[in-house]
Amino acid sequence: MRRIGSLSIVLAITIAFSGLGSAVSANRWHSTRVTDPNQHVRTGPRGYPYRAKSEYILKELDLKPGDVVVDIGAGDGWWAGQMAKFVGDNGAVHASEVTERQVNRMKNSLANISQIEPYLCEKDSTGLAENSCDLAFLSQTYHHLDANSRVDYLRHLRRVVKPTGRLCVIEKYPLIATRYKSHGTMLSRLAQQAEAAGWIPVRYELMTGTYHYMAIFVSRDLFPPEP
Repeated sequence: MRRIGSLSIVLAITIAFSGLGSAVSANRWHSTRVTDPNQHVRTGPRGYPYRAKSEYILKELDLKPGDVVVDIGAGDGWWAGQMAKFVGDNGAVHASEVTERQVNRMKNSLANISQIEPYLCEKDSTGLAENSCDLAFLSQTYHHLDANSRVDYLRHLRRVVKPTGRLCVIEKYPLIATRYKSHGTMLSRLAQQAEAAGWIPVRYELMTGTYHYMAIFVSRDLFPPEP
């Protein structure tokens, strides 16, 4: 009886992990094998090609009801509108911009989405309280930050984001871009600056067909000394 019970447990665990593996494979795993010499050619919309990948990006961010997000340099509020669908009635998306004109545009276009809070912020601060956000999100914004104070800004975000929160940066990769190279940040530079500010990368990905990458970081404090 004991052997049968043990065998049943092993089978149950095997089946459970098989199912989990299938789910991960179906939703997140993508082969890096080059099966077509043209598979990395840009195919997305001209202005923001990575918006065509929004379903995948939002799955990676895995937002939950009640989450609080700060969308830094929210622009037209497009990403804020997408994320509001996931944070639920008890969540919030702080959509920051540095000009009144942009803030007013968002207030008008997103007036019917109660979770979104467009607001005017300084260039060197989100103006938000410490430990108030689950995610800091910068979409084509990082290269607009003052080049001499980016590490300080990232340190500020560590204070604003909760201890278990995350930082997500989407930027054009200048090394492969053929147009508007200045509208991006080298991946190595972002990684170096983020690490200097106390962030640790948990995922980097060049999004096929966009010439943009997504980088996700968590706080270095989550990694205690190895036993």
